[in-house]
Amino acid sequence: MVLLVSVPSQSGFRLQGFLFRFGLRYVCADGEMEARDKQVLRSLRLDLGAEVLVDGLVLQYLYQEGVLTEHHVQEIKAQATGLRKTMLLLDILPSRGPKAFDAFLDSLQEFPWVREKLEKAREEAVTELPADDGIAGIPPHVLNSSPSDRQINQLAQRLGPEWEPVVLSLGMSQTDIYRCKANHPHNVQSQMVEAFIRWRQRFGKEATFQSLHRGLRTADADPSVLQHLICGNDAAAFHPLRVCPQFARAKGGYFFGGGGSVCVFSF
Repeated sequence: MVLLVSVPSQSGFRLQGFLFRFGLRYVCADGEMEARDKQVLRSLRLDLGAEVLVDGLVLQYLYQEGVLTEHHVQEIKAQATGLRKTMLLLDILPSRGPKAFDAFLDSLQEFPWVREKLEKAREEAVTELPADDGIAGIPPHVLNSSPSDRQINQLAQRLGPEWEPVVLSLGMSQTDIYRCKANHPHNVQSQMVEAFIRWRQRFGKEATFQSLHRGLRTADADPSVLQHLICGNDAAAFHPLRVCPQFARAKGGYFFGGGGSVCVFSF
């Protein structure tokens, strides 16, 4: 039996002991995962799907730590393939509290190379810089351009189940989403790609990175995915580095930042 109770974090241990006395299970899901950790899971989503088998130790550890409920475990185990099981786990984790990422790392005892990859990506994760209605450091002419087919495909790879509210926030309808699902009943990524291409075709010059950024924020999705789309897979294109303005100019880009960290854009 699972009893969901909203309590302050500092009261969790006392509540856990109280519930245990009555044969109840305490599930810790205080808030959501940090944006940086969501970004890491999203950026390595395909790698995790290919390298991690969640059946066994991973699921049992996350259940033991209260990250997953019994319903979550049963739902994941019911998936037909190992890939689908991992993908569903990755969809669930971001909503299971700020400690879910660390618990997931601890669950990867049988996959030490995957844990190392996640920890490295977490250290290097680009945290979105404050900006009013744009993405810090990206020139206006780029923000006012439309994403290419390749960039839309990359966006579909990085988005999870939040893609539907994102599409709706961009001005598309539930009917549009239904048609995309009907056209690709067994391929979620193809559903997403068609939805964003429909958005670009319908809104023309207004279908820009700027409007896409607003849509991601409105849908409470991680807007930093656009930084990866615009900069591609070249780590030197956008990455916190300790370099000088001369290096930035030599890369044909821009210099900005503070506290010894800068970002370089190459166009």
